[in-house]
Amino acid sequence: MDDFAPDDLAHGGALDHMRAAFPDAPEPWADLSTGINPWPYPTDGSAVSSVCALPTRTAFDACRRAMAAAFGAPPASVTPGPGSELLIRLLPTAIAPRRVAVLSPSYGDHALVWRAAGCEVIEAADPVSRAAEVDAVVICNPNNPDGRIFSRRSLEAARETLAARGGWLIVDEAYADLDPSLSLAPQGGAEGLIVLRSFGKFYGLAGLRLGAMLAPEDVRIRMAARLGTWPVSGPALEIGARAYADAAWASATRARLAEARSRLDALLENHDLSIIGGTDLFRYVETDGAQALWTRLARAGVYLRRFSWSARHLRIGLPRDGGTETRLARALTPSA
Repeated sequence: MDDFAPDDLAHGGALDHMRAAFPDAPEPWADLSTGINPWPYPTDGSAVSSVCALPTRTAFDACRRAMAAAFGAPPASVTPGPGSELLIRLLPTAIAPRRVAVLSPSYGDHALVWRAAGCEVIEAADPVSRAAEVDAVVICNPNNPDGRIFSRRSLEAARETLAARGGWLIVDEAYADLDPSLSLAPQGGAEGLIVLRSFGKFYGLAGLRLGAMLAPEDVRIRMAARLGTWPVSGPALEIGARAYADAAWASATRARLAEARSRLDALLENHDLSIIGGTDLFRYVETDGAQALWTRLARAGVYLRRFSWSARHLRIGLPRDGGTETRLARALTPSA
């Protein structure tokens, strides 16, 4: 099954490849490989009409204002884009650091993108402490996959150090909607600061492809030029504007996710899995024989996230209902 590794190891969510690799697994699969909210924001089909015309500037500005209000950010600092992943890939065309310290382990595309751009990439457990040595520091806050959190105070100190030398603090806040108090978005537009936000994870609509970059004006102008005239689809703008303005849904969802995470913790601990981190959207566990456990669960139609860099760790997303919880529990129970 190791020949299959390039497909499922990239990000998770490769359910089509899992079906091909494990054709005898029972359907439907329980996909717990991503950190995406299993109870998405309701869309009720009302955005269908926006597919029929080019996205308008009015819709773009409405979504940007709703994003800024939800983030607590200055509206002028926000640039919407078609998902944070593309923004990550375009960043090396908007700024040009030479030495980049990247948090590791973390979301793999960050190191990959800067290395592909020809930068010297230093993967470090504490890249923030290297702010005086490099041109850019890249972290996720909260981090993926271990849920590690960096304090706003430590990040602001790093930003000041970097900005004084023309450098950049780049903070991927893909999971910051879970705890807005962690976010640097209120400082959006500050010198030396780039913040990336993702819509799909917390709002559970990853396929809509919506995200945002918060940055100083010169970087926003360069990024906008690369994204083009219609950077975000009409349905994404319409649904995003409505969802970001729905503070009641966001508050209720945070409570729902925390309760579901608590149930998942109890289930995993019941099966002797050591939870060493995560967020309210996923748990990060350590266990001997993680690869063998991953394969056993895949044969049972339960898809977890494994990692190329560790044979001891797995990431497990939230089951969407009691039936999926029961199925996970059964798959985790060794056969007699």
